[in-house]
Amino acid sequence: MGRTLAFVYGLISYLVFFLAFLYAIGFVGNIVVPKSIDTGRPEPLVQSLIIDVILLGLFAVQHSVMARQGFKKWWTRFIPQPIERSTYVLLSSSLLLLLYWQWRPILNVLWNVTNPAGTLVLNALFWAGWLLVLLSTFVINHFDLFGLRQVYLFRRGKRYTDLVFKTRLFYKFVRHPLLLGFIIAFWATPKMTGGHLLFAVATTAYILIAIQLEERDLTNIHGDAYRKYQPEVSMLIPLPKNRSS
Repeated sequence: MGRTLAFVYGLISYLVFFLAFLYAIGFVGNIVVPKSIDTGRPEPLVQSLIIDVILLGLFAVQHSVMARQGFKKWWTRFIPQPIERSTYVLLSSSLLLLLYWQWRPILNVLWNVTNPAGTLVLNALFWAGWLLVLLSTFVINHFDLFGLRQVYLFRRGKRYTDLVFKTRLFYKFVRHPLLLGFIIAFWATPKMTGGHLLFAVATTAYILIAIQLEERDLTNIHGDAYRKYQPEVSMLIPLPKNRSS
C-alpha cells in the first residue's frame, strides 16, 4: 500500500508540475490563460514591485536550496527517499502557481515591435525557447527529473540508480540548454512591459546564480567526467569547442 501511495503522490506531483509548466507559457506569452504577466488591475508601482519581487524570491530560494545535495541529505531524514524529488517538484510548482495568482502587472511599455517580420521572429523565438526547455528534459530523462522514475521504481520494488552522465543532442553544444531555453522564452516578446522586464531580469539573474551551484553539484556527482566536459562545451552560449589535445 505504501508503494502504491508513493506512486500516486508522485503522479499527482507530476500533474501539478505539468499544469504549472503549461500555464507558464500562457502567463509569459499573454495567451489563453485568464491571468497573465500583463493582465489585471495595475496597483501602485512600489507595492507591485515589492509583491512581485517577494513572489520571485520565494520560488528562487525554495527551488535552489532544496536542489542542493546537502539539503537533500538532511531532508531525507524526515521524508522517504523515493518521494523526495516529487515533493521538491510539488513545492516548486505550487510556488509557481502562487506567483501566477498573485502577480501584480506593471504595464508601462518599454518596447513594442509592430513590424510583422520582427513580431514573427520574436514569437518564433518564444516558442523555440519553450520547445528547447521541454526537449532538453527528455534528453536528460524527463521522468527522473520530475520524480516519476523514482516512485515507479519504488512501486516495483527496484533500487533507484543515478543517471549515467551523457552528452547528447543539445548538450553537445551547451551545458545547460534547458536554462538557455527559459532565457530565450522569457526575453523574446514583441511587447515588453515593466512587469515582464522585471520577470525576465530576475529569472535570468537567478538562472546565472543557480548555474554556479548546479555546476558544483554536477562536478561532485560525476567527478572527472564533468570536469572534462566543462572546458569542451560552453555553459549557455554555443561556442566552438575547446578540446584539449
